[in-house]
Amino acid sequence: MITSRDTGRWVIPKGWPIEGLSPERSAAQEAWEEAGVEGKVYDRMLGTYSYLKRMDKGDDVPCVVAVYPIKVKTLHDKFPERAERKRRWMSLKKAAQSVHEPELAEILRYFNPNRLKG
Repeated sequence: MITSRDTGRWVIPKGWPIEGLSPERSAAQEAWEEAGVEGKVYDRMLGTYSYLKRMDKGDDVPCVVAVYPIKVKTLHDKFPERAERKRRWMSLKKAAQSVHEPELAEILRYFNPNRLKG
């Protein structure tokens, strides 16, 4: 889990779709930039959740996030947003309790990494 830059809430790495990358590759890129995660990303979406993103000009933008699992192979100490976020490993139960978005909490609560193939 990582903290958001604006409110410090616990969240998962996420971001805008990246042109030229599939949704799961975009997720992997965001995991690297925001948390220093490198690993195998799966193309099976775990689910979606929605939230309101605070923008610099004060407007809130409704966003829908597609969640993709990544099997972490390397956790780097140096990554692009390391000075802007905290990073912490948590059990799925603790992670589900730590997030504010009910849909994300449900995805975390019911995620079973043993069901991933590869």
